[in-house]
Amino acid sequence: MKRITKLRKLAIACGGTGGHFLPGLTIARHFQGHRGRVLMLLSGKNIEDQHENAEGYSLEVIKLNPTPPPRSLRSFPGFVYGTLRGTLTAVQELRKFRPDAVLSMGSFAALPPVLAAKILGIPIFLHDGNARVGRANRFFSSWARLMGTAFPAVNGEKVRCPYEYIGMPIRPELDYRPLEKTQAIEKLNALFGVEFKAELPTLLIFGGSQGAQAFNELFPRMMLDSGRTGFQVLHLTGAGKFDCVKAVYETAKFPVLCLPGTSGMHWFYQAADLVICRAGGSTLAELCLFGKFAFLIPYPFAAEQHQADNARFMVTAGAAELIDSKELTTQKAAELFNRWLADPAAFTTRGKLALAYAKPDAAAEMLWLIDSLL
Repeated sequence: MKRITKLRKLAIACGGTGGHFLPGLTIARHFQGHRGRVLMLLSGKNIEDQHENAEGYSLEVIKLNPTPPPRSLRSFPGFVYGTLRGTLTAVQELRKFRPDAVLSMGSFAALPPVLAAKILGIPIFLHDGNARVGRANRFFSSWARLMGTAFPAVNGEKVRCPYEYIGMPIRPELDYRPLEKTQAIEKLNALFGVEFKAELPTLLIFGGSQGAQAFNELFPRMMLDSGRTGFQVLHLTGAGKFDCVKAVYETAKFPVLCLPGTSGMHWFYQAADLVICRAGGSTLAELCLFGKFAFLIPYPFAAEQHQADNARFMVTAGAAELIDSKELTTQKAAELFNRWLADPAAFTTRGKLALAYAKPDAAAEMLWLIDSLL
């Protein structure tokens, strides 16, 4: 294990969605294991949820005023106002905490603490969770000493500081130790009272929590209409969509385990032979850890289409197919489904290609890089 010798106090700026916050929280928790002190500076969307989750780990947490991104002239005054107020608060908090470094996880919502670090002369480091480095991190990079990336950067020429491909920090609850499919199926049967069989091809579907029709309507209805059996489905719907998706599956003649979500995602990955999901950075990092092939349907409204870039990384690895949501019809879904059932073992084998890109020590690597440059 690489030793951390100089870094004792770290401030982590997490703005925007869980895609920025959760990897930051993972790094914070890992650093606590090195007896380091962490100040988390939270802003942006879902700030109350972020605050509650961070407080659960005895971290020092500060909520900054939300800073809406400057998407138009109408939003620009709010962006300036939020940035100024947030920066003043961040300056005060960083002066009190006196961190050795500030780590930003991306998003313009993290601008106030990054700007405060620049004003105070505190070393700035960055992490980007996608194959396409985002606008905020590209802007911050002119002030930073180093950026860690979750994937090889497709637009690295626009990054103005040194950067290294270190992977995506993965939550420690995700147990990625090798587990036979038979054992994972037995665990799911015991936990949820189902009667899945290890010999049946098993499909895992998730990613429809924002209401995506492809995940929660198109694929379930296509499988029902196919009249096929001899397979089984694990479907995580998202909390708001569970009742309607559960109702769709009521007439299914194949085994189905339909849930809003799970805290034991590792068992679902280990039980699955194929995954249908979005192409967020954390999701793809998890697919690599478990060596699973996926039909990836990138979120079409992701900034700069970064999920499509993430998906192309997995396609290049040989462990995924990219499906454009605009081209996903019932006929296309049926073609994918039937091709999988014709030779499920081939997809299982291709999924194992992703294992070469697993980065289980990304959080430790990010901390070591910061320490080495102080």
